Amino acid sequence: MDIRPLAVLGTSSGAGKTLITAALLRIFNNRGISVSPFKVQNMSLNSISIPGGEMAYAQYMQALAARTKPEICMNPILLKPEGDKTHVIIKGKYNTTKRANEYFSYGNQQFLQIAMECFQKLSDEFEAIIIEGAGSPAEINLPNDIANLKFANMVNARNILVADIERGGVFASIVGTFELADMKGNIGVIVNKFLGDEKILKSGYDFLREKYNINVIGTVPKVNHNISEEDSLGQWKPRSGKVNVGVIWMPFMSNLTDLEPIEFQDEIGFDFIKNPNQLDWADIIIIPGSKLTVKDLIYLKERGFAEKLSSYKNKKWIIGLCGGYQMMGKWIEDQYETGFGRIEGLGLLDSYTVMAQSKITVSSKARILYPQIEGIEVKGYEIHLGRSYTNNKKVFSLITEEDGVPTERPDGSYEEKTFGTYLHGLFENYDFLQKFLNLVAEEKGEKLKTKPFSLDVEIEKFSKIVEEHVDVDYILNSLM
Repeated sequence: MDIRPLAVLGTSSGAGKTLITAALLRIFNNRGISVSPFKVQNMSLNSISIPGGEMAYAQYMQALAARTKPEICMNPILLKPEGDKTHVIIKGKYNTTKRANEYFSYGNQQFLQIAMECFQKLSDEFEAIIIEGAGSPAEINLPNDIANLKFANMVNARNILVADIERGGVFASIVGTFELADMKGNIGVIVNKFLGDEKILKSGYDFLREKYNINVIGTVPKVNHNISEEDSLGQWKPRSGKVNVGVIWMPFMSNLTDLEPIEFQDEIGFDFIKNPNQLDWADIIIIPGSKLTVKDLIYLKERGFAEKLSSYKNKKWIIGLCGGYQMMGKWIEDQYETGFGRIEGLGLLDSYTVMAQSKITVSSKARILYPQIEGIEVKGYEIHLGRSYTNNKKVFSLITEEDGVPTERPDGSYEEKTFGTYLHGLFENYDFLQKFLNLVAEEKGEKLKTKPFSLDVEIEKFSKIVEEHVDVDYILNSLM
């Protein structure tokens, strides 16, 4: 079957490209088409380790939507912002760190060639490729943009434009995109996140078609879902529950997908905490991952979190994930990531961390050693520069497998009601999540009803909604 590539572009960041792409991937797969996601360049702090290196979590999720094994080539260029700098990862491996203005003049042709090589590899493996664009294709201030129409045209792709009606100005944003960008390969527009009676949009759709020859091929309603978006904070709303989880907000926090299985629980309260006094509300305090651990550690100290956390030691549950775990130790030696040298940690765990030049990126399996949940087998992934060392009698877990290879390596540290680990995806292990949450609930005299989180089920539900409201037959016919 000869199917042209499809590029899913957006009127802006946050328009919904990632989820619409995931839905189309699942719909194509459900119709018997072998299909792969592809994104030339993704800027995100939500990433995941797979054999071969590091990729954006969004493309990992999209591979699951397509029911195929995630590959590094699905996201050849990953940009991880570090304040005024950008951490550049090429085909899963660290390449360089550049300031924003430097990046757009650095290695542009080389990156384009790498992206094309990856695209060709996937084209040999799959019948169809759905390309997710980045930001907007109409960023006229970025002449070296390789993530949108430049690449789409190079591979002879058709394109659709996703427009977010929720933020207002949808017709202006659609027309503006077509005025500023050469959308010659466009086959239609999807209006996303709509609430209300679609009939009120008809006159606007007629205007687009008659004056600009722009065809709206679907109106997707705004729905509640539990699929990661690039900015998870935008979809999570504060609430209280039988057990309350407070996640400490930090400027460089990352890998917030770790928190999804907790936020998914109906009886769990959940909020991001920006003021130390708000932590009084929480039964469980989580310090999430960080792209710049030492800078976030300094932030916690300056904002008064350090003293507050110290006062809660062994009184409230405190959990550190990856960078959060590093902060909880006695000190961090950082000559490479920030160059700040040795910084005193939060002192919540008997551990210390030394930042290295090379990054560990592995898929891991582990056995929990923490006494109150001992023996549970879990899986996850690791992405970290730091090497942490702890009292061997208080190791949180034993890593038993790295990228499928048997090993024995200590991970994390614990005290009575405090633990830290490098394992991202820990709470996706339902046995662990259920036992831990119920342990906390029982302390409060509560009984929890927990439920397993299934990303596959969430993707299927959302894709059915998209298929109902978008002319998918028209899209497929346009690609033949």
